[in-house]
Amino acid sequence: MNDVDRKLPATEVGHLAHAVLDAVGEVVVGKREALELVLAGILAGGHVLLEDLPGLGKTLTARSFAQALGLDFRRLQFTPDLLPADVTGSFLYNQRSGDFAFRAGPVFTNLLLADEINRTPPKTQSALLEAMQEKQVSVEGVTYRLDEPFHVLATANPVEYEGTYPLPEAQLDRFLLRVSFGYPEPGEEWEVLRRRISRRREEAEIKPVVNAATLRAMQAALEDVVVEDSIGQYLVALTAATREHPSVLVGASPRGSLALLLLSRVRAVMAGRDYVVPEDVKEVAVPALAHRITLRPELWLRRVAPAVIVDEVLADTPAPASGALPSYATGLPVR
Repeated sequence: MNDVDRKLPATEVGHLAHAVLDAVGEVVVGKREALELVLAGILAGGHVLLEDLPGLGKTLTARSFAQALGLDFRRLQFTPDLLPADVTGSFLYNQRSGDFAFRAGPVFTNLLLADEINRTPPKTQSALLEAMQEKQVSVEGVTYRLDEPFHVLATANPVEYEGTYPLPEAQLDRFLLRVSFGYPEPGEEWEVLRRRISRRREEAEIKPVVNAATLRAMQAALEDVVVEDSIGQYLVALTAATREHPSVLVGASPRGSLALLLLSRVRAVMAGRDYVVPEDVKEVAVPALAHRITLRPELWLRRVAPAVIVDEVLADTPAPASGALPSYATGLPVR
């Protein structure tokens, strides 16, 4: 029986996840909470948007996770002159055979770093969109399936707008969550320099903690994490509240509710549980919902962030009681 067929209990998934985080934390210093969110997005089977200023470790994070998870990794630098074929691949004429042969593009990998995704035109962005949503690409009318696991970690600069193409709401909605790192504390920044001095070279290598098959088994195990009806209704209420907020023009879609469900399951496993509690939902609400909200134009002038709206929704939406085990987990009949 290989790893992907082996049934993993929630406790083992949690231990493996923390081992991966520990390995990545040896290279990416002081960003444990953000790293947990990135790994949660991968374990939940989704794609992650890393939106932050240059030089804060976004590219390093993607490469480190690929190494720790034992995944094939490719980096694609998005530029204004990038063509869809540069992402998906194209047909090239083979003089020996006298026929056209397909040459696969960088999207045919396990973990794709789409660096500065907002620097490429919408036509090229849409080529990546099919791969993200359908796990396939279409070239000259021929469809090619992508091998699993397949995840996109995309980076975007939130302050430099010249020469960029903002991601449309439909594509933002395809990202399971959005994560920001922020500047490190002085002690953390010195630790980065100290480790660079110690290893005497620029590149940092991480030994694989798991492999692609084990990652798929970890992802499959999350389907056994229990979500009680009251918790499910709570996360639906949170998403619905974003649509009714007076400051919001367009609220989160049902895909936002699904993101809350998937990510809260991962948070539960990381906490050593096989069932979800409201605190799991609260911890992932901002990264899962904020990028799906479009504010009214007058809010832009006041520089109100969508994360503020999600925080208000969390404060105003009553959470169900979470002091007891769900009836599913205790074997009691469900009413």
